[in-house]
Amino acid sequence: MPRGLLLPLLPVLLVTMPFLSPAGEGPPDRGPLQLTLKRAVELALSPEGNTYIQLSDESLRQAKSRSTEARSALLPDIEAQAAETTAMRSLAALGLDLAASDTLLGAARNPPPCTASPLICGVLSTAEAPLLNDIADRIPRVVGPFNSVDLRARVTWDALDVSSIRRYQASRAAVRAAAGDRGNTDDSISAAVAKAYLAGLRADADLEAYQANVALAEAVLKQSENQKSAGTGTGIEVTRAKVQLSNEKQHLLAVQNGRTKAYLQLLRVMGLSLATELELTDKLSYEPTEAVSVEQAQAAALKNRPDIKAQADHETAARLSAEAVKFERLPSLVAYADYGTTGTNGDIVSLLPTRDYGVALRVPIFDGGRRDARRAESASQFRQERVRTNDLREQIELDIRTAIDSLHSAEEQLKVAEEGLTLSDSELTQARRRYEAGFATNIEVTDAQTRLERARDNRIDALYSYNVARIDLGRAMGNVRRMIQ
Repeated sequence: MPRGLLLPLLPVLLVTMPFLSPAGEGPPDRGPLQLTLKRAVELALSPEGNTYIQLSDESLRQAKSRSTEARSALLPDIEAQAAETTAMRSLAALGLDLAASDTLLGAARNPPPCTASPLICGVLSTAEAPLLNDIADRIPRVVGPFNSVDLRARVTWDALDVSSIRRYQASRAAVRAAAGDRGNTDDSISAAVAKAYLAGLRADADLEAYQANVALAEAVLKQSENQKSAGTGTGIEVTRAKVQLSNEKQHLLAVQNGRTKAYLQLLRVMGLSLATELELTDKLSYEPTEAVSVEQAQAAALKNRPDIKAQADHETAARLSAEAVKFERLPSLVAYADYGTTGTNGDIVSLLPTRDYGVALRVPIFDGGRRDARRAESASQFRQERVRTNDLREQIELDIRTAIDSLHSAEEQLKVAEEGLTLSDSELTQARRRYEAGFATNIEVTDAQTRLERARDNRIDALYSYNVARIDLGRAMGNVRRMIQ
């Protein structure tokens, strides 16, 4: 093809090239999601992450909306209205027809006494009777239809209402409490994700340990077969080694299943799709923790924990709400104004201005006991919040003491597990040498192998317990997110 014809077709070729790939070949596989503990917590705390984070965000938005609603009671209420009405009115239904007939016709039949001369009185009486009868006949019983137009603006403002002021202050405290609850949710989710991540690391460590156990069992079986071939071993020893290998493979399958469950639980806590493939890049390890006393931990918790701050704001909001109900007994000052134009038949020229403004003092006197009942209810709610505050303080102390004790215990267990693992590994090495030299049977090797497996499990359990205790202590002190960083 000539070069001059190829250049115009180049954009078309670039667009269609992706569709020319072989059949069945999809997009490149990006591989599993590589995840660190810090990244896992960040994903869980994102607005689209954990469900409880989303619910907490909505609760905070609702609290802000309620605060805006409470503030509106302190601002003027302005509204405008434009109305056009077509109406017909019955004067008889309003009593105008009867009043006119009785008054006018009665005056015609029974004229009032005349103080003037008889001549003048006679003339007036004679002239009034037809005139009054004619007026009575001319008064209609129904008027209309007629149009009326009304353009109006109204302003109402509670200039002084102590109860509304207290309600607004209570709503602001509720917003702060909702923000504190949001922070507490962050800490709770961070701790939950950290524990789920540690469970995944434990499953990875178990998988590596049992893979090593299978490899060790295969090596022992090979050694038993070699000993039998050399004439220093027996068939029962080979069978015993095969049974041990079969048990290790069975344990490996169970550990693989547990690892899958741990990963699914981590995805669920993070709020990710359960079909996501994960690869945890961290390892289960020991990180020293600075020693802290119960008193120091309690002081840090009261200073840092968002739930204790949120509870204090809940208590403040309940107290202000109770005062708002109590202050409803006080008088309130209301200012109002009304201005507009009104007329008939839609004639702009006929529209006339009207206005109405003033100040009113409202004094509550009796409402059937409704206010007293609400006051008792709000006082009870305030007492409830005080009880919750005391209970939370006691729970914080319990969490701190439990976490510190668990941390110390797990640290001691880890030291013992490390020592036991070293001794078990040395025992297995010596047992295999003795078996190879013909001084012992493979029963001694199998027993040493079993003790080594138990020592590995103990070390993994101690590491996991130690790291969980660190997370619990950080959660109790209110610095779990800083610990994860």
